[in-house]
Amino acid sequence: MSLYNFKKIEPVPTSTDFIDIILSKTQRKTPTVIHKNYNIGRIRQFYMRKVKFTQESFEEKFKNILDEFPKLEDIHPFYADLMNVLYDRDHYKLALGQINTARHLIDQVAKDYVRLLKFGDSLYRCKQLKKAALGRMATVMKRQKDSLAYLEQVRQHLSRLPSIDPNTRTLLICGYPNVGKSSFINKITRADVDVQPYAFTTKSLFVGHMDYKYMRWQVIDTPGILDHPLEERNTIEMQSITAMAHLRSCIMYFMDLSEQCGYSVEDQVKLFHSIKPLFANKPIVLVINKIDQVKPEDLPAEQRAWIEEIANDENATVLSMSCYNDLGVMDVRNNACDRLLAARVEMKLKSSKVNDIINKIHLAQPAARDSLVRMPNIPEGAKDRMKYDVNDPNRPKTEKDLEVENGGAGVYNVDLKKRYMLADDDWKYDVIPEFLDGHNVADFIDPEIEEKLEALEREEERLEQEGFYNEEEDMADSDEEFQKSTADAIREQKKLIIQAHRTAKARNYPTIPKKVTNKTVTVDDMGRHLSKIGLDGEAAMARTKAAGQKRSRSEAGPDEAVREAGADSRSEVADAEAGAQGFRNVRQKMEADKQKKLVQTQSNKMGKRGESDRGIQTKMPKHLFSKKTSMGTRDWR
Repeated sequence: MSLYNFKKIEPVPTSTDFIDIILSKTQRKTPTVIHKNYNIGRIRQFYMRKVKFTQESFEEKFKNILDEFPKLEDIHPFYADLMNVLYDRDHYKLALGQINTARHLIDQVAKDYVRLLKFGDSLYRCKQLKKAALGRMATVMKRQKDSLAYLEQVRQHLSRLPSIDPNTRTLLICGYPNVGKSSFINKITRADVDVQPYAFTTKSLFVGHMDYKYMRWQVIDTPGILDHPLEERNTIEMQSITAMAHLRSCIMYFMDLSEQCGYSVEDQVKLFHSIKPLFANKPIVLVINKIDQVKPEDLPAEQRAWIEEIANDENATVLSMSCYNDLGVMDVRNNACDRLLAARVEMKLKSSKVNDIINKIHLAQPAARDSLVRMPNIPEGAKDRMKYDVNDPNRPKTEKDLEVENGGAGVYNVDLKKRYMLADDDWKYDVIPEFLDGHNVADFIDPEIEEKLEALEREEERLEQEGFYNEEEDMADSDEEFQKSTADAIREQKKLIIQAHRTAKARNYPTIPKKVTNKTVTVDDMGRHLSKIGLDGEAAMARTKAAGQKRSRSEAGPDEAVREAGADSRSEVADAEAGAQGFRNVRQKMEADKQKKLVQTQSNKMGKRGESDRGIQTKMPKHLFSKKTSMGTRDWR
């Protein structure tokens, strides 16, 4: 089914929409700004990229159109002929060929202009070459106006066609107009085909689906056909002829013996023989409709002979029904389905593939292990259940009867052990033994274990009283005592290692000096303290007093000299430093620093953004939002 789902074909835009789509995509997806510091090589690459991108966009759109539209050589012959009837095979292939030619022309235009752009010697020359390339591509597209419009009409009509699977189980309804074909498909399927009391109400193929024998069937209602040469049949009739010629189906030819359809019985019989070559190797069901008006038995002998002649065909079956009062409708449907199933099986058996399948099938037969005859055996309980009678008071009780007698549901518990088949019935309610190491624990239990245990306890009490062993005596083993002492020593050593590690970490921090509590200590007090502890207090006092005296200008360094010189000297020094960096004075250096920060602000905001990064530089491109113009040129493209 999915192979012939033409609803997935994308819409085909008109030539003007095609150009707008491609050019706007080029505008959005490629760089749009050339800065004045670009060299000529970068400018060439800029415009070559636009031409190549436009060509690739055209290529992508053309490829989608050519791939999605069905190729008449690759699809089923039914759909190929149906498209030939509806759209004209030559016109359809010519339109697709025009699209393919346009694709090659645009590829060639792009190659030629990219070759010329490689040798562009100025910004103006490159821009004009790009403009000419895109203009020639747009001109090629404008010439495809009629082909694109035709393909869009074909796409819309294809999407409205019913999804017909040419290989599934199909009932094909055909015949003269107004003989009850649409009424029949509405009765047996979920389809809703328009039914009117005039001819050619159905102008195209309609498909309905139904279920029969757990299988899905499709029923196709074809437009009515008339009895005249093939060359004179119109498009509506040719759809029916195409379906009958190519679909593997059961042909249901409808006839109206009452002639209310407007055509005589003789004309309907002639039409059957006229289109009979299309029914080769297909089961045929001749459906006599409207038997509520005229039955086959009511016909003159001559007309009955015509119908019997059709019935004598080995592939044909004559059935009668009435859609008005639903008489025989389902019998006709079931008979047609059975005929088609039998024909499909017969066709498969005649094919060459069936031998390969039969060779792969193997029917397994069990081999006899001895010559004994084993007759079927029915257990006694099963025999009783086979004779079970609800009204018999002496019948065997069922679990349901026991449940009712013993309190009902929720109170009665089913006894699952009573049907155990054991050597001794007394074993049924024994505790299920436990297994340990592959042995049944119950096999090793001594039935006199409790008596032996009591005797052993009495013997221990007697030995205790005689002083044979003392319970309070230390039972510790020497090896166990050694392991315990070793473990204690290890734990103690571990504690010492952790403590030493923490102490070492604490030494890494700087020693915080104590706060001075006596703030009235003088230099003389410090000298006396140093003398007491055996140090030279007078030398230390002399150094401290010298540090407190002010140095002369000759002893001071250059920085201190500048500080003492005043504001004028400081400004001169700053100007000298600015001059060393290439500025006239400090003010000019400060202004330069300010300008430097302003210039870098925007770049810092943009980060690593380049001119090829995606962005909408132009919020409203003119070629998309400007109004229609009646005069003038469109050079702004």
